[in-house]
Amino acid sequence: MPPANQSPAQLRSMFGANLRQLSDAYPSISDLSRQLGINRTQYNRYLSGESFPRPDVLARICAFFKVDARVLLEPVDDIATAQSPLGSPYLREFVYAGATGIQPDILPDGFYRFSRRSFTQDDIFILGLVFVFRQDDSTYLRGYESVRAMELQGLPTHARAREFRGIVMKQEDGFILLISRRNAMTSSFSYLNRVASFENNFWVGYSTRTVPDTAPGLRATRTVFEFLGNRVHDALPVARAAGFQKKADLLPFHSRLLQPEVPFS
Repeated sequence: MPPANQSPAQLRSMFGANLRQLSDAYPSISDLSRQLGINRTQYNRYLSGESFPRPDVLARICAFFKVDARVLLEPVDDIATAQSPLGSPYLREFVYAGATGIQPDILPDGFYRFSRRSFTQDDIFILGLVFVFRQDDSTYLRGYESVRAMELQGLPTHARAREFRGIVMKQEDGFILLISRRNAMTSSFSYLNRVASFENNFWVGYSTRTVPDTAPGLRATRTVFEFLGNRVHDALPVARAAGFQKKADLLPFHSRLLQPEVPFS
């Protein structure tokens, strides 16, 4: 429960902190304020805790970010936890139990290079990059589809459209990734298990996509994750090379784990 009798300055400070956190997911404050129909200067005053929005503007902000007026009173993380279906009493001992308490020795924070066969083109492989991080007691990941992949699907190629996010959940012998693009436009499910390697930095498993049985292409294929570390310097070459690859272009150990000549079943 929020403390009673908060001063106007405390309320403005809380709202500003919550709004900054909600806004961090967007690459441009100018673009975000335009989407909200709020003057950029006035939006910056909200962010800094200098002023409150009018009731109608507050309602617009809450509707946009899918929160309620408790953003004036409570940290947005507490509001999200209370609203999360995963944390409901019905699922707390089941799904939610796997979504918390993942130790870094199981899956370290940092950048990961991944490879898998394309779902839609059998002779093409996907090289990508994700970032894994912890917030509170949960483990999340974030990444971007390649521009070329979006072009082939006739989808927008700006960063906001290409971004995907997911949650990591532990299992008895590995972990799973539940990933979606913004507004749950598309989703995927992956299972990964650590494999023996020189630096103990590889995981292998499979990824599935959520499409009807009638959709062409694969619905499941092997996936390899390789931990690169925490340095942006090491991740940049992978980010630049991300996209489509031929089998001959696969890294040797990725190719060995993917077994491209062996059908996945």
